[in-house]
Amino acid sequence: MVNKVTTATVIGLNAYEVSVETDVQNGLPSFSVVGLPDAAVNEARDRVRSAIKNSGFTFPNRKIVINLAPADLKKAGTSFDLSIALGILVEEEVLETEQLIDYAFVGELSLNGDLRSVRGVLPLVMGLKEIGVKNVIVPENNVKEAALIDGINVFGACCLLDVVNHFTETPLKQFKIDINSYLSNINENFEYDFKDVKGQQKAKKALEIAAAGGHNLLMTGSPGSGKTLMAKCFASILPPLELSEALELTKIYSICGLLSSEEPLMTKRPFRAVHHTASANGIIGGGSSPMPGEITLAHRGVLFLDEMVEFPRNVLEVLRQPLEDGEIVISRAKHSIRYPAKFMLLGAMNPCPCGFKGDREKHCTCSDYMISRYLAKLSGPLLDRIDLQIVVPRLTASELMNIEQNAEKSSEIRKRVIKARQIQAERYKNDNILTNSELTSKLIKKYCQIDEASYAIFKTAIVKYHLSGRRYDRILKLARTIADLDNSQQIQQKHLMQALQYKMFDPKCPDQ
Repeated sequence: MVNKVTTATVIGLNAYEVSVETDVQNGLPSFSVVGLPDAAVNEARDRVRSAIKNSGFTFPNRKIVINLAPADLKKAGTSFDLSIALGILVEEEVLETEQLIDYAFVGELSLNGDLRSVRGVLPLVMGLKEIGVKNVIVPENNVKEAALIDGINVFGACCLLDVVNHFTETPLKQFKIDINSYLSNINENFEYDFKDVKGQQKAKKALEIAAAGGHNLLMTGSPGSGKTLMAKCFASILPPLELSEALELTKIYSICGLLSSEEPLMTKRPFRAVHHTASANGIIGGGSSPMPGEITLAHRGVLFLDEMVEFPRNVLEVLRQPLEDGEIVISRAKHSIRYPAKFMLLGAMNPCPCGFKGDREKHCTCSDYMISRYLAKLSGPLLDRIDLQIVVPRLTASELMNIEQNAEKSSEIRKRVIKARQIQAERYKNDNILTNSELTSKLIKKYCQIDEASYAIFKTAIVKYHLSGRRYDRILKLARTIADLDNSQQIQQKHLMQALQYKMFDPKCPDQ
């Protein structure tokens, strides 16, 4: 008689129900797994056989067929081990089929029967809850992550024997976690603080605006002017994650196996600093079994590209579509996977190969050809998608020696950023967006209206600087953020003027 055990698999960020069907027949001893399994699933045969024997149970010396249904869905990973083992134990009459109804099982088995943690437990449990499963048993090291989902009973087991005993002798203890109290006890200490950044008041203000509205920013300046340090400090002024953002981000990191068993919920916005040797697939994701790339790992956080012009041009160009749409679609022959990618792009670069073009102290030794070739990797369409473009000048002697010790702490800047984000959250509560940077053309007309004086100034800037439609929209969104930081309901002339100031700079002409 065929029995069924429920589990699930993850494709992209979504979980799909999988029924593990087990049939043990008389015949020559064999063990086969069908249903489009990958190599890791096929290897479950040896893990399950050893785990059952070493847990004190008898492994059937007959023909065993395991079908992972639906058969046309690709099965990958080691999370099916526990379900396969339980299906065989039902056939051996150690357990009864009725006992496993309303239960789902996730976990990898070691040869001695211990349960090992697996990737993607959070999306798996979310998917199982949606299909009506009431109880789920996961490895002990995954139980905190699984318990983040309300509405489903979560049990953690250390080994196969614990799972069997749960139905026959000693039930496992249900694990619960209070997400709200967990979020309230987050350690908000940051390694880098703006109070340690000397001078650069204009750059700090630009970073504050970028954090408040979720805007992209590019810093250009001489070596040693503090660009990289300020980028590292940027994480300390970002607002805390909302619960919905934290769960969405945790799903991504769970699938990539980047979650700690002690810290199952992502509580801080990610700051992904990528080296310029990274490939295009490493940035956007991909592979034969597609996995998220750096832009998805930076979702709701920051992707920092230091020495931005050192990246190959094709790598920079793949950022254009995600920066516009907030997602990346990875297409393969049989299916397409959609990953979220609403990140802030933070770039830093030198103005020329020697780094001193436009410097007040040192003379640039680069020829026009060298500078042109150096900056050619930054295309116009890419720069069009960067809201703030600023020059970070060399520090003066007094700034370098830190004579004026009046630098503002990150905690003070962060308070203003959080207040601005709260204003945006209230404004857009019915529009399915969180920040000004996500405004569509339709919403820009609704929320970014300007007066007649501002309109005249803007019209002059459009003609003088040949602004594109995209840059026009981004200047209005930037002005909206500046107005929010100023606690103004309307975009005033001063807000628009400041936004124009941040967009008029061209990195390819840094001495303008």
